[in-house]
Amino acid sequence: MQDAIESLSKINEYHFNHYQANMPRFSLYELDYYLKKYDKKRRKFHSENYYQIIWFKKGKGTYFCDYKRHDINGNTLFFVSKERVHYFDKEINYNGILIQFNDQFLIHDNDGGDFFLRYNLFSSFYPPYVLPSDEDSFILDEYLDLFKNELTKRPYGQIDFIRNYLKVFLIQLKHQWNKINTNQGQQILPDDKKQLKLVRFLNLIEDNFKNGINVSQYAALMDISSRTLSELTRQMLDKSPSELIHQRIIAEAKKMLLDTNYSINKIGCSLGFKDDSYFVKYFKKHTDISPLDFRRQHF
Repeated sequence: MQDAIESLSKINEYHFNHYQANMPRFSLYELDYYLKKYDKKRRKFHSENYYQIIWFKKGKGTYFCDYKRHDINGNTLFFVSKERVHYFDKEINYNGILIQFNDQFLIHDNDGGDFFLRYNLFSSFYPPYVLPSDEDSFILDEYLDLFKNELTKRPYGQIDFIRNYLKVFLIQLKHQWNKINTNQGQQILPDDKKQLKLVRFLNLIEDNFKNGINVSQYAALMDISSRTLSELTRQMLDKSPSELIHQRIIAEAKKMLLDTNYSINKIGCSLGFKDDSYFVKYFKKHTDISPLDFRRQHF
C-alpha cells in the first residue's frame, strides 16, 4: 500500500481526454509542476474555457483573479470559472493541486445540471476562494488520492468514478464555503427554490449581457416582477439586479481590453453599445478609469 502511495506522489499530471475539446475532459496537476511547465502563459492575464480548482496548500506568493490581488500564505483554495481572468506570480515553489474539468464532464445528464446549480462555486458573483480547515483538508486529500488512483489504474468505468468523486469533492467544498461564510457573518446561499431562481437569473445574465436587456426584461424571462427580482438579489447577494448586470459587462470589457487588440469602438460594439463614447463613459463610471487607461495600466 505504501509503495502505491509513493508511486502516485511521483506522477505530476493526470488526464482524461485532455486534448479532445468536445469530449468530457478532466485533468489534475501538481501545482508546482504545472507552473513550471506553463510558465510564460500563466504569468500574464489569461482565461480558459473550462473550470479550475486551484489549491495552494503551502507556499507564499500572490495570485490575481478578476484583477484583484490575493496574498497566498498557505492553504487557500480558489474556484475559477470559465473565461474568468486570472494569473499567477513568479513564485513556483507552491505545494498544491490544480483540477480542471469542462461542462461535458460534470453535466452529462439532467441530474448533472441540477447538481451544478446547487453546488456551484464558480460564479463570478460569489467570493472565489475558501480557506479549508485542517479537518476538511484531510478529507479533500483523501479524494485527491482516489482521483489519482482511478486515473492511473482502473480503465473500466473510469469516467463515472472520477465524475462521482468530483461531485463529492465539490459538495465538501460547498459545505466548507458555507461554514466559513456563516462564521464571517456573510450571506449564505440556501439550497432551496430561491437559490435556484438566483442561479437562473445569473445564467440569464451570462447568456444576454451583450444584448442590452434591462431588469424588467430579465424579470419577464423569469415570469416574476422586477420588484421580486430586486428583493431576491438583495437578500441573496446584497446587490441590485442592475449592479449584477453592470458587473458582468465590466468584467467582459476588462477581459477584451487585455486579451485582444480590438479598438475601444469594437469592444463597445461587441458589448451592445452603439456609441463608443457612451461605452467609455459607462466603463469609467463603474471603474473610475477609462478603457484606454485601463489597458495601458496592465501592459
